[in-house]
Amino acid sequence: MRTLGTDNPSGDFWGGLAAMLVALPSAIAFGVTIYAPLGAAAAAQGALAGILGATALGLVAPAIGGARRLITAPCAPAAAVLSGFAISLQQQLPAATIPLLLVLLTLFAGALQVSFGAVGLGRLIKYMPYPVVSGYLSGVGLYIIASQIPKLLGTPKGTPFWESLVALNNWNWQGIAVGVVTMVVMAGAARITRLVPAAILALAAGILSYLVLGVFDRSLLQVSGNPLIVGPLGGGDSHFAETLAGRWQALGGIGLHELQLLIVPALTLAVLLSIDTLKTCVVLDALTRSRHDSNRELIAQGFGNIAAAAVGGIPGAGTMGATLVNMSSGATSSLSGIIEGALALVAFLAFGALITWIPIAALAGILIVIGLRMIDVGSLHFLTARSTMLDFAVIVSVVAVALSVSLIAASGVGIVLAILLFVREHIDGNVVRRKTYGNQICSKQVRLLEERRILEQHGSETVILELQGSLFFGTTDQLYSTLEPELKVRNYVILDMRRVQSVDITAVHMLDQIKDMLTERNSFLLISHLPKNLPSGKDMQHYFDQVGLVRAESPVRVFNELHDALEWVEDRILASVSLAKSENTALSLAEFEIFSNRREETLAALESGMVKRSYAAGEKIFSLGDAGDELCLIRRGEVRIVLPIDANQSHHLSTFGRGDFFGEMSFLDGARRSADALAGSDTELFLLSRKAFDTLADEHKKVAMKLLEGVASALSSRLRYANAEIRALE
Repeated sequence: MRTLGTDNPSGDFWGGLAAMLVALPSAIAFGVTIYAPLGAAAAAQGALAGILGATALGLVAPAIGGARRLITAPCAPAAAVLSGFAISLQQQLPAATIPLLLVLLTLFAGALQVSFGAVGLGRLIKYMPYPVVSGYLSGVGLYIIASQIPKLLGTPKGTPFWESLVALNNWNWQGIAVGVVTMVVMAGAARITRLVPAAILALAAGILSYLVLGVFDRSLLQVSGNPLIVGPLGGGDSHFAETLAGRWQALGGIGLHELQLLIVPALTLAVLLSIDTLKTCVVLDALTRSRHDSNRELIAQGFGNIAAAAVGGIPGAGTMGATLVNMSSGATSSLSGIIEGALALVAFLAFGALITWIPIAALAGILIVIGLRMIDVGSLHFLTARSTMLDFAVIVSVVAVALSVSLIAASGVGIVLAILLFVREHIDGNVVRRKTYGNQICSKQVRLLEERRILEQHGSETVILELQGSLFFGTTDQLYSTLEPELKVRNYVILDMRRVQSVDITAVHMLDQIKDMLTERNSFLLISHLPKNLPSGKDMQHYFDQVGLVRAESPVRVFNELHDALEWVEDRILASVSLAKSENTALSLAEFEIFSNRREETLAALESGMVKRSYAAGEKIFSLGDAGDELCLIRRGEVRIVLPIDANQSHHLSTFGRGDFFGEMSFLDGARRSADALAGSDTELFLLSRKAFDTLADEHKKVAMKLLEGVASALSSRLRYANAEIRALE
């Protein structure tokens, strides 16, 4: 148990009082509903069980839970499950055994809630799909309404719902009048005043209208044998204690058959009470800008329901109405919940005689209004859009199964349908985000003009597919349909997986089939940006290795980046036409593309102003922010241009190879270096400083002009390819 601190004791008291006034009438109504199948005499027993449940839940759950201001009290889902359970047992077991089984059902449900919290299921339960929760609540609401209509009409015990509607001779007009008055006040009280809870006003109106009718019909004012009122609770003597002790002593007569009957209802009750509580906690968090501990709250609710079972009360959950009233009345801590439980007991002891005169029809009217408010009428707007019609179908299916079979069956149907909706959503989405070809996009390796022309001619040999979303059994056929026509004509298939969220074994099997098809044509499957850590925590590199997709002899290649895969393909294409990169010999100045068709004496004058320098692989040529204005021409090797992001991370901008140049920006504008330059392999350079160039320009203006023309022409060509690539990516 935790320490209950409060900085506003008066606010907690008034909040607890207001919450009790809201929760207690409903608790009595729920108790009467649950025990009604046991006979008219059981109504008082049910009312007492509702009061004791509100007391036990209020005293125990807030003391253990962590959600401040949360009020735990008997609720509609508990009434729906327990009353249905009692009705189902009528034909199977003696009436005297059913109250004990109701207590055991509450006990088992509480124990399940404690286990839910202990194993961490709190976070999972609160993520139940909205259509399923909506169907639950609407189903429970309709179930409550259907169970209360016969009580409102005053038909004899055991009269089915549809039969009670047509058996006009069995209607009790006095009970109907009391119920209608109660419902009208319950529905409209908030428009008149919010100082007194609507349930209190409705209950008072129901009692008053009943007493007014009693003036004209004196039989209504008799307690003994009066089926229209709750009747004596028996709280003033030892009757209750003897009854409770007798129940627990009767445990020895409960056999395995009876215990088996509790399994499914207990699980249903535990899940519904947990959902109801966590739903209220989420709303409370949003209103108070706080965060609750779902698992701790489930444990607290479980112990609260165990305590309720121990004293013969009915179970409950964190209730929305009482919680909001508690908060709006000034409560700031969990102490308000304990005060609510204590005041429920005080009210029972002080006003037990008044509870005797509560009309059954008034309680039915309160519950009918509660049931109507539980129905998710807002979900009808799902019918207005084609995209949400299936979501509405899920809600209707859950409601139908809840009313015709059971709530636990409805939960199973709802979850299965929600999964189908999830699969449908992913199937409808396009798993291929973009498809481009090798003549539309190139690697970061800056190529010479002749190389670029060749790559453009052979670009149709390569197809690049940027994938997204989930690659699983639902999207495998879509991906294969996109790839199939390409497999027959492309030598290189590149799959960019940077935006992939998940991959299952079906998708991997499909990729394995694609690999086999490419192998028959001596073609290759390349995978880039293979995620090492998917949102699920799966390491895709390790997973592909495990399933055997990537092997040494396999035509599957894995690259860290898309541009690495493109560079590998470009090198193979250039090699196939005898233009493979040669790193062994250093170029002379005449062999550079920008100096083609230049006279030897012009080149000799230019070379005289240049400096030759060598760098080992991995050595830094210059750094971001360095002062330097040399134009760098690569005689041998390659140079990587990278942009540092932090101490441990950098972004690869481009790669320049033999016969190309870099550093032209600082050479032209004199500003500091805008990136790092690293030798990708053993590299030899010609370096031409701006000072040397200016000296050369004074003596050989035509040579300087031709050099600038060559640089400008190369930059123009690069920009054209960059523009074409941008258009392709759009």
